[in-house]
Amino acid sequence: MKALSYTTLAFFFALLSFSTMAQQSSIPPLVSVSGQGEVKVQPDQITFMTGVEVREKTLEEARKVADQRTAALIAYLKKSGVEEKNIQTAYLYLQPIYNGEYGQTTPQFYLANRTVTVILTKVQGFDALLEGLYKAGANRVDGISFQSTQLKKHQDEARKKAIQDAKQKATMLAAELGAKVGRPYQINEGGANAPGPVFAKMARQELSMDSGGGSTLALGQITITSSVDVSFILE
Repeated sequence: MKALSYTTLAFFFALLSFSTMAQQSSIPPLVSVSGQGEVKVQPDQITFMTGVEVREKTLEEARKVADQRTAALIAYLKKSGVEEKNIQTAYLYLQPIYNGEYGQTTPQFYLANRTVTVILTKVQGFDALLEGLYKAGANRVDGISFQSTQLKKHQDEARKKAIQDAKQKATMLAAELGAKVGRPYQINEGGANAPGPVFAKMARQELSMDSGGGSTLALGQITITSSVDVSFILE
């Protein structure tokens, strides 16, 4: 029986080895390359967070003042033409603050933070909007992010450039070896990279300064990238 078992196992491994060799031998000669695509565009949308930070003697007073100032900010945003769907209250944060004395049970004051997320589609009005927000009671701006409303379109363009780059590389490599590039055998997308946020935090006094020097907004460009891995059959 043992001899029969050994014979069966040997046959099985031999069959497996033959199958693996057959699969390997069926793969045609290939040239494998990676392609990169990049698109630079000017942002046409800005997302940022604005809000109020207040300090009051009681919890209720801190909450009340924060709510009142936040309501004033929302009213100003709507009056300035920001659509209601592009205004969202993010969070309310309340915290008792102690002066650090050991065993103290009564807070020195209460800290309240209220934040509103804003999507601005008229980017050239950003400076004026910020100035108005601070006059309306805001004392903080965080997480400014420059974006494109045509992101998918630009990602598709970056992907096309990545494929073109891959084909160009494969053609050059094959030509150096006296071969030609045939049809693609395998394609894997390495992923697209959307632009991330540009973080900024501004204090109230910074935006209260004279703006006679002109606009402080420089949109610049955002970069959208894509990568692909392609294997072409060599002819």
